[in-house]
Amino acid sequence: MDRTFVMVKPDGVQRGLVGEIVSRFEAKGLKLVGAKLELLPEGRVVEQYREHLEKPFFPGLKAYIMSGPCFLMAWEGKGVVAVVRRMVGATNPAEAAPGSIRGNFALDIGRNVIHASDSPESAARELGIHFAAGELVDYSRIDEPVLYE
Repeated sequence: MDRTFVMVKPDGVQRGLVGEIVSRFEAKGLKLVGAKLELLPEGRVVEQYREHLEKPFFPGLKAYIMSGPCFLMAWEGKGVVAVVRRMVGATNPAEAAPGSIRGNFALDIGRNVIHASDSPESAARELGIHFAAGELVDYSRIDEPVLYE
């Protein structure tokens, strides 16, 4: 089964949105296989956002991600990367569909509540940055037989 990385950013944690976000993914039928609340160290933030290192917004992004706790999650399911990206919505909340997480809970691209891996390759890389092998749990949800053919 596929896995992806999702992070509720400091604004989402501070606004009390973690439970709502987890509930949405669970209600969809995705399986939570890892989760933790952390203040991210600079090295992991830099590694997480390495493609943005040379961009002018990176210093602000780094400061923002390090400004408070983040809720880190590993989710599992068929086609989970694409499913989660649709549920999260467009990066710019002004363009996010109503009903998506960003469409419902974010107003500003610089405070857009949540990060989700954008490809299976990114998911594998990001999961490796934030979770050690033993931190992800393999188990079966009781409803899996009715979720998948």
